[in-house]
Amino acid sequence: MSQGLPPLNALRAFEAAARLHSVSQAAEQLHVTHGAVSRQIRALEEHLGLALFVKDGRGLKLTDAGLRLRDVSSEAFERLRAVCGELQQGQAEAPFVLACPGSLLARWFIPRLDRLNRELPELRLQLSASEGELDPRRAGVDATLWFAEPPWPADMQVFELAVERIGPVLSPRYGRYGELHAAPAAALLGEPLLHTSSRPQAWPSWAARNGLDSGALRLGQGFEHLYYLLEAAAAGLGVAIAPQQLVADDLAAGRLVAPWGFVATPARLALWVPARRLDKRAQCLAEWLRGELSGV
Repeated sequence: MSQGLPPLNALRAFEAAARLHSVSQAAEQLHVTHGAVSRQIRALEEHLGLALFVKDGRGLKLTDAGLRLRDVSSEAFERLRAVCGELQQGQAEAPFVLACPGSLLARWFIPRLDRLNRELPELRLQLSASEGELDPRRAGVDATLWFAEPPWPADMQVFELAVERIGPVLSPRYGRYGELHAAPAAALLGEPLLHTSSRPQAWPSWAARNGLDSGALRLGQGFEHLYYLLEAAAAGLGVAIAPQQLVADDLAAGRLVAPWGFVATPARLALWVPARRLDKRAQCLAEWLRGELSGV
């Protein structure tokens, strides 16, 4: 006779057969074969060292030990089913907390938030913005939307949404717009460029990808965050650089123009979800975001 708790599958097979008074019905409910249920019951009897069923004509009847185990196991499985149901219901009713950089939230996400809420009402999205370093593993966050470069960590499910493309933008209100908007990209080497301390490599990266000497860049007014950088550009204060996704609406509205286009970087805009917390809402959100970004 074995000691300790029997295998869970054996207990499930026995509980279903005892509750339904039928091995065949238990097999149907558990989506297994009649033989599989019978083998699990035999394994349970061997584990306990006693009989749980005896033949009764063409059927089976529970022994005293079987009756006792049926009552206890039925109550235990019913409680498990109830608690699991409550947990699933609680998860479904809880808001889905999405963390993302404040600039991405303000310039891309908020203009689309009403449409997202209409099309994915079951998401009940709650947004958490930050201009600092994001931590996709932070407690209380279901997913993180941000630009990052592969490779992806093994403990995260990462939904790649779009390749990051960066490029210079300026407003038609800028004093030197007339001289610059039709000039080649090399004209920017002598221009005092707006930049952000949160991403100092943006201008050198763009210059290198356009075959320009990044050492010849001349940086002008700096800003702590990308959001303020782009507001300054829209106000006509100079030429800024930004991901295409974050200026798409400004370009469409004519607030900003991008005469030199955009170049791809190794980064991806991606939705990061801790593997242990992955649920269908994250997959639905990723599909929605991918659709929104496909036109950019």
